[in-house]
Amino acid sequence: MALKDALLPEFDHEMGTTRRLLERTPADKFAWKPHDKSMSLGQLVGHVANIPHWMDGILQHTVFDIEAQGIDPRPRVPESLPSLLEEFDRNVKAARAGLAGTGDAEMLAPWTLKQGTHEIFTLPRVASIRSFIMNHMIHHRGQLSVYLRLNGVPLPSIYGPTADEQ
Repeated sequence: MALKDALLPEFDHEMGTTRRLLERTPADKFAWKPHDKSMSLGQLVGHVANIPHWMDGILQHTVFDIEAQGIDPRPRVPESLPSLLEEFDRNVKAARAGLAGTGDAEMLAPWTLKQGTHEIFTLPRVASIRSFIMNHMIHHRGQLSVYLRLNGVPLPSIYGPTADEQ
């Protein structure tokens, strides 16, 4: 079995689950923060919607330098909930197409993430996809579920029933 064929069902499942949480985000609470050191709800959902976009950076480069690319790593607040969902859907569609078109040799090639002279990590592309896209998204989706719960938003099923949906 090709590596992409093992990853695609998981990718589809996790992105669908993430979208269900994003759909429930109250746009009137984008400025809300659970703590002064936390991201705002808007920053968090903006970050989550952007994570699939990293598939292109992983698949099109062997070394990706955030500083050289001029990327501002700070999460940005979306303009609206519809624009957030449009961005997420666009990023997921492009990420899935990139993943579906990648062979095993490319998936096993090393990928390095840097910020200037600082090397953050080097992993095979397949591990970078699992870690920097999938696990990263799941981590922030967990945060999002807490943010939503603290704002009284009913949570959808993630890996099984929730207190809101049996």
